[in-house]
Amino acid sequence: MKLTTKGRYGVTAMLDLALNAGDGPVTLAAIARRQGISLSYLEQLFTRLRKQELVVSARGPGGGYSLCKPAHEIAVGDVIIAVDEKVDAAGCNDRRNCDSDTRCLTHDLWHELSKSIRDFLNSISLGELLEERNVLDVACRQNSRKQQVGKTAENGTRQA
Repeated sequence: MKLTTKGRYGVTAMLDLALNAGDGPVTLAAIARRQGISLSYLEQLFTRLRKQELVVSARGPGGGYSLCKPAHEIAVGDVIIAVDEKVDAAGCNDRRNCDSDTRCLTHDLWHELSKSIRDFLNSISLGELLEERNVLDVACRQNSRKQQVGKTAENGTRQA
């Protein structure tokens, strides 16, 4: 089972949004810059996140996105489902047609693994991730790198 970029980027973008929400709405351009995710890809993901009422958008100057509810109330599993990510280790989407329209020998094993993964992802909130030291360390590094790039652009110098 492999989590695709939809799920990984969706969670990364939502965590970035939660980390930077203290200053008001966060633009997708800022998330794209910090996380190295394509702006057009983020627009697609946030359309889905908005439809699932995980984020709200504000238009105009100072606009951007905000979480619809506190980070502690948003499970990682909710984000993954919102961006249409499938967590199915069986590969048959639990239709039990893994082996020529019949259940395969290991169907129950893969079904239980999928259930365990979903339970795990639903047991972790964005708020809990915000409290992890390594998450905060990475966020500080990303923000200082962003500030360095801004200073370099202001000075008219090139980065190596």
